[in-house]
Amino acid sequence: MDNGVSGFLQSRRARIRPQEVGLPSHGRRRVPGLRREEVAQLAGVSVDYCIRLEQGRAQNMSDAVLEAIGRVLRLDETEQAHLRDLIRPARSGRRAVSRGRQGVRPGLQLLLDSMAGTPAFVLGRRMDVLAWNALADAIAGFSGKPPAERNQARQVFLDPSAPVCYPNWAAVAAETVAFLRLATGRHPDDPALSALVGELSSKSTDFRRLWVDHQVKEKTYGTKRLVHDVAGQLEFGYETLALPGDPDQLLVAYTVVPGSATAERLALLASWSASGTQRAEAS
Repeated sequence: MDNGVSGFLQSRRARIRPQEVGLPSHGRRRVPGLRREEVAQLAGVSVDYCIRLEQGRAQNMSDAVLEAIGRVLRLDETEQAHLRDLIRPARSGRRAVSRGRQGVRPGLQLLLDSMAGTPAFVLGRRMDVLAWNALADAIAGFSGKPPAERNQARQVFLDPSAPVCYPNWAAVAAETVAFLRLATGRHPDDPALSALVGELSSKSTDFRRLWVDHQVKEKTYGTKRLVHDVAGQLEFGYETLALPGDPDQLLVAYTVVPGSATAERLALLASWSASGTQRAEAS
């Protein structure tokens, strides 16, 4: 998998206009944004350092130099960490990843099941949904899908119904790509992750367009709007927690404002789901 360091840094140089950092903007410029020479000047490092960095030959570059370049490029905390992952994959401190499908601990499934009133699921590093509780299943129908289709990235980009399911599909798509970009920096040697990116790139023009932007973003918290076949439009907050002992797995819980339309619809959906389960068990 291409570690993407060159494209990442070029995209960050391109978003900064020379006049924003006190440089003259007149004259012919072959590239948008800052040139390498200008980044070097502003960071107080040699141009050779910047060239080596973009070529992925800067594994031994000091943190001070990386931070200086990051300040010039206005990298936020997530972007700075992503840059370190890209140029120092062997020194990121992360465990070697499993080549196969991730699994969850039995105790984690018990925890999910105990959260009966809260839709919750576990997301793996490749955006596979690894486990869920009954209410999350009632919303997303995880149990009725084969494992390969329990992948949020595939669902967003390859499922024709996704733009209907997500009223704010464009924002969801951008967040999905930004999360996958972050994952590829952390796990450059994960063949299944590389294959997923390749599959999405070959099958989705929207994915290809977003991928070249090199945006990176943690999946932490936010809002999620969904349209359900039975319950109609649902609006949740979501909170994402990294699991102790396995930071490559995230516990995602949907929150609902008490008394809201979504709370009422979710209660109806939970009742409908429970009655369906009872009918299945009785038959």
